[in-house]
Amino acid sequence: MNNRIDAIYARQSVDKKDSISIESQIEFCKYELKGGNCKEYTDKGYSGKNTDRPKFQELVRDIKRGLIAKVVVYKLDRISRSILDFANMMELFQQYNVEFVSSTEKFDTSTPMGRAMLNICIVFAQLERETIQKRVTDAYYSRSQRGFKMGGKAPYGFHTEPIKMDGINTKKLVVNPDEAANIRLMFEMYAQPTTSYGDITRYFAEQGILFNGKELIRPTLAQMLRNPVYVQADLDVYEFFKSQGTIIVNDAADFTGMNGCYLYQGRDVKPSKKNDLKDQMLVLAPHEGIVPSDIWLTCRKKLMNNMKIQSARKATHTWLAGKIKCGNCGYALMSINNPVGKQYLRCTKRLDNKSCAGCGKIITSELETVVYQQMVKKLASYKTLTGRKKAAKANPKIAALQVELLHVDSEIEKLVDSLTGANNVLLSYVNVKIAELDGRKQELVKQIAELTVEAISPEQVSQISGYLDTWDNVSFDDKRRVVDLMITNVAATSDSLNITWKI
Repeated sequence: MNNRIDAIYARQSVDKKDSISIESQIEFCKYELKGGNCKEYTDKGYSGKNTDRPKFQELVRDIKRGLIAKVVVYKLDRISRSILDFANMMELFQQYNVEFVSSTEKFDTSTPMGRAMLNICIVFAQLERETIQKRVTDAYYSRSQRGFKMGGKAPYGFHTEPIKMDGINTKKLVVNPDEAANIRLMFEMYAQPTTSYGDITRYFAEQGILFNGKELIRPTLAQMLRNPVYVQADLDVYEFFKSQGTIIVNDAADFTGMNGCYLYQGRDVKPSKKNDLKDQMLVLAPHEGIVPSDIWLTCRKKLMNNMKIQSARKATHTWLAGKIKCGNCGYALMSINNPVGKQYLRCTKRLDNKSCAGCGKIITSELETVVYQQMVKKLASYKTLTGRKKAAKANPKIAALQVELLHVDSEIEKLVDSLTGANNVLLSYVNVKIAELDGRKQELVKQIAELTVEAISPEQVSQISGYLDTWDNVSFDDKRRVVDLMITNVAATSDSLNITWKI
């Protein structure tokens, strides 16, 4: 152990005038070491809220390899601003007999009082981090309410120019005439009852029109059609968002049909924000809108109706739905009826904008027949003597993880029992250990679940075999379940078939 070296760790989250630089931190630490060789570990641009930092993790690995004798930092919070993470690091230092030194805070970690002072300091470091986080959130919320451009790339149809609002330098969206014409055409097309996403993406692809340097695809199109940044917001727009439960910052009188809007999630983030406008926050922006309100509202209501229909949609055309991909581009294949009622598979990328040559002529029923035959062959191979033994044998990884899970549960139970009549110091220690063990427990549960999903039991093999033997009489949903157990995906063209198996 005599050949162990000293280490300096330095961290800086962001470059600010009032923040100490990486270089300065290292100089302070070198002074503390008073010369001698050392290895430097530096993380720039990383927060102290967790330990997921590349050089910090390298330092941890070197400690566990027995290479480090002493770790020197400029300040305690350079290690972490999390109480739990800091406690874990202190335990690691003790385990591997590593001395820990803060060049600006002098504590003797070999004494109970020294360790208590360390913990008090890290508590205040975490409090500072959480206070800063709340200040940033409050500032964001306050500025968004006043119509500030809150960063990010300018949406297609605009570019940004610097302006001053309320004495603060910010940016304003300015209409790009050429791009704005494409935006208006997009909305006018979708406002027609019979126009689909595919019609619009194909049109722009055929015209060679790119959006931010890329071909227009359906998800991007849907996102643009939902965005109120483009609308010329008038009272109709105000009433629409009000009817949806949206928080509207500006008065109704401000909606004059000139300005676009910003839509923010607000403080209470909820799922399905694409569809649910309730509790989102609408603010009039300083820029001019592009799309007349009547056209924008027609598109928005059409989108909302389409989402209601799609949410209830279920695979009905083929039991291979969700598994079949284009053998050329990897996009999903969609089953489509032709005029005579026969179902064909079509590449969704081809349908979008013709940027893929497509999968050729594939009749859905014919592909199903071929895949079914391959499933029968695969299961027959799997059910050989070797295969039976493999299937019947319990996964040793699952068994090992289950044993560890029982051990962790037992340790948590013991620690909970020890809380009765415990003093404050013991309570603090036990709570930290329980939190640590609970984190490991969640990891184990997740790993076991993943391995269990991947594994096929002998009972499942028998069930699959029974289904394949009577395939014509098996229900559509059961066919889909069998496919999900056996197949990861099917890459197909009219000339090729490649099945990725789970067994």
